[in-house]
Amino acid sequence: MQPKIMNDTVAGNLPKEMQSHHYPLVYQVEETHWWYVGRRLIIQCLVEKIFAALNYRNPNILDVGCGTGANLKMLAAYGQAEGVDISPQAVDFCRERGLDSVKLGAIEQLPYESNSFDLVTALDVVEHLDDDVAGLREMRRVLRKDGRLLLFVPAFMFLWGVQDDVSNHRRRYTLPHLLRAVEAAGFSIEWSSYANISFFLPVLLVRSVMRLLGLRAATEYGINIPLLNGPFSRLFAAERFILKRWRLPFGVSAVCIARRVE
Repeated sequence: MQPKIMNDTVAGNLPKEMQSHHYPLVYQVEETHWWYVGRRLIIQCLVEKIFAALNYRNPNILDVGCGTGANLKMLAAYGQAEGVDISPQAVDFCRERGLDSVKLGAIEQLPYESNSFDLVTALDVVEHLDDDVAGLREMRRVLRKDGRLLLFVPAFMFLWGVQDDVSNHRRRYTLPHLLRAVEAAGFSIEWSSYANISFFLPVLLVRSVMRLLGLRAATEYGINIPLLNGPFSRLFAAERFILKRWRLPFGVSAVCIARRVE
């Protein structure tokens, strides 16, 4: 299955339709939905993994494509965290969360000086870009030498589903595909793995059946049953204990830590 390239882009990035409909939905669910909660705990674990190996005091952090700001709010506990997003709506939602260090800007032209940050995060972001390597090179530009990049992306094109369409993804990645793009942008890979192995089979089955039967849904955010939300988020988040020491062989997502070497 080939990546779906969307049209009607804004500043070479996210389509207008996503600007007007996607962010309000994310703002409503990002603090409570099991997928966001579980992913955020895994990301938090990886951020701690990065800073445990470095002697940074109050590091400068940039969350690229920060969306409505729940991840940025978490990152602010580890240093001076700033965010950037192409959507004015997203910036407004961040400010509603009390996050003032957020700028409007495209990933391909980040509104920051070179060598400004110790850590750059792009959490389910680069799959939106027509040219992911160009976006990664821009992230490298704003990183200091020996700064780290943390990426989280959707994995495997055969898992393509409604949410990929709704979110206007260009592609899903295999881990080798992701690492080639990161290295082409001038980074050295430090660590990588798949993530969300817990829900790999359910996601595969549901999306395969929907494709087979030609079923459509407006979004997958509705999979947020209150009685299951807590158990699902704990199950997903439990993978962070595995990822502290090992790597997962497959999953719904892929994750990578890379270093700017020069």
